Order: sequence, then structure tokens, then C-alpha cells
Amino acid sequence: MSTPSSEVLTSLSTLRDYIRWGASQFTEAKLVFGHGTATALDEAAALVLHTLHLPYNLSELYFQSKLTLEERQAIVAIFDKRIKERKPAAYLTHEAIFAGLSFYVDERVLVPRSPIAELIAQRFAPWVEEDLVERILDLCTGSACIAIACAYAFPDANVDAVDISNDALAVAKINATNHQLVDGLTLYQSNLFDGLPADVQYDIIVSNPPYVAVEEWQQLPAEFHAEPEIGFVAGKTGLDIVVRILAKANDYLTPQGILVVEVGSSAETLQDTFPNVPFFWLDFERGGDGVFLLTAEQITEYNQDFANALN
Repeated sequence: MSTPSSEVLTSLSTLRDYIRWGASQFTEAKLVFGHGTATALDEAAALVLHTLHLPYNLSELYFQSKLTLEERQAIVAIFDKRIKERKPAAYLTHEAIFAGLSFYVDERVLVPRSPIAELIAQRFAPWVEEDLVERILDLCTGSACIAIACAYAFPDANVDAVDISNDALAVAKINATNHQLVDGLTLYQSNLFDGLPADVQYDIIVSNPPYVAVEEWQQLPAEFHAEPEIGFVAGKTGLDIVVRILAKANDYLTPQGILVVEVGSSAETLQDTFPNVPFFWLDFERGGDGVFLLTAEQITEYNQDFANALN
């Protein structure tokens, strides 16, 4: 940091002071955001509040509260760590908020940040009838944030979550335990659908899979390279895994089911790859894009196109 810690500790005193100063330090260091916070100010506020064990929706009435020396030292230390290590803040706090829920995260999984959270909050309306949803599948679950959010949204449904990474599933198990969903959520170590029971079908299949092309991955800032590469990279075009999901989803969707997949920056490539497929690109009030929805009927209609793309 450009300002000596001792000077900071004597010249800054309030919670508001440290949020403002942290934002300035982050901007000067040219940190990159996008892992749950969008700006330097938001990230500084998140780190300060977490370090002080305060809620993220703390009333501004408390922002003029003076901090103890120990609290100031802890804040300076975590700011310093964020700048030097260039890791997303969630890896420093081991907490990420997704769909209004708190999740444990570390370097074994991507930091939760998908716009699919908004769709879950809407219970996938108007695409499914909430009372008729019996089974949900989350592919490439990572921390299990999507699966667990779905379990809260559909408390009477069975939720399965799949990941190829045993490391990711270890984190998913921590979150299932923390949310008391050990019995309500089934975790599978599987390469997409391969390890699932052959006769199971789902009303909703949702996925935030790896969808970044190798070349794009290589150009991402340090904060993204702190996350596991397996959660990002999906071949030369970024579509290797998405195409496999499309080709096999027909076998695992109920007749009234839907498939929802985030493809982010690979959205245009996907549409160009399947120009005849009527992908419905979802809009989100809170930001985010690159998420498509297809019905089971559409998946069946274009199944041969998807199968051909695998060859």
C-alpha cells in the first residue's frame, strides 16, 4: 500500500473512513472486480463489514462509529492481502453471498456470481409450474450455490448436484451441511450426466458450466486466474461442455422440463454454431447476460443438431 499502516491507523478512525480509504487503495492498485462486487467501493465495504462481523445491510447510522485499534489493524491487514495476492475477496473471507444466502468458498471452487440467482428467486416462472417441480439437477455445481438456492426455492423437490471435481464436491458438502441440506441434496461425482441413474428425469436442469475459450482464459486478469482453471476453460471455442449438455439433456428432461445454461461470453459463438436453434436469452433486472433457456420440446426437436456437433 502507498500509505504506511501506522499513519493510516492514526489518521482514520471511523468505519466510513476505512471504506473510503480502501476503495482508493484498490483503485490505485488497479484491482479487478466482478466476483460478487462491481466496484472498488463495494469491495472495500464488503471486506470492512465482514472483518468487523457486521451484516452487509448495516444501516448507515453506524458508519460514523469509531473503530478500535485492533479493528483498524485487522482491516488494514485484509486490504493489504487483497492487493498483494490479487485474489477475489471471497477467498480472503471464505464467504460469498448468492441468492441472498451465505456460502463457504475457497480456491477449490469458483466464486458464486451467476445471474441465474435472479431466476431461482422467481422460481423459474413463467417457464415451469412451481407446484409441479419434483426433481432439479444442477450440473457443474461447484460450491453447490445454485443447487442449494434451488432447494430453498423448491422445498418439496429433490435436488441433485453434479461435479467432476472431488475438490469442488468437498466444498459443496460443507455448504450442504451449513444449510442443513445433507438429506435434501444429493451430490454426485460425475462427468456431467455419466454418473447419474439411467432412469432419472428432471423438471429443471440448470448449469453454470465452464464456457471460456482457452485464448480468452489466458487474457483474463489475475483475480480470475486465482480461481480453478477447470471451472473456466472449455476448449478452443468455450463450448465443449455446453454442447455435451445439449446433446444429452434430451435423455434426462421430463416432457414439461426446461434446460437453463449460462454461457456468458460464448453466447454469440453458441448461436452461430446452432443458427436454427431458438435459444431464449434471458434478461435480468439486476444485470448479467449470456443465459439461455430451452424447453424439453425444443431440445428434442434439435437433438440431432446437437448430436452432430459432438462429432
